[in-house]
Amino acid sequence: MEEKTESAATGQAQAGPGCFFCTTALPLLERCWSEATRDHFRNSRVEFLKGIRSLLDERIAALSKEERKGTHVTVE
Repeated sequence: MEEKTESAATGQAQAGPGCFFCTTALPLLERCWSEATRDHFRNSRVEFLKGIRSLLDERIAALSKEERKGTHVTVE
């Protein structure tokens, strides 16, 4: 059976001790980083995802192109 505890910050019940990153590392980083640093890393994540979206869009466009069958011949 899991032990339920209440988070002091959010007031929500949590099951078990939680992961190291969520309970220790993330709160520590949030206290150490300035607002400008957090904004920079957030913008970095957004730009990275936009790059992935761009790659996917190009691949979808390449796969969606209709291949022309035959050759083009000019008639005189």
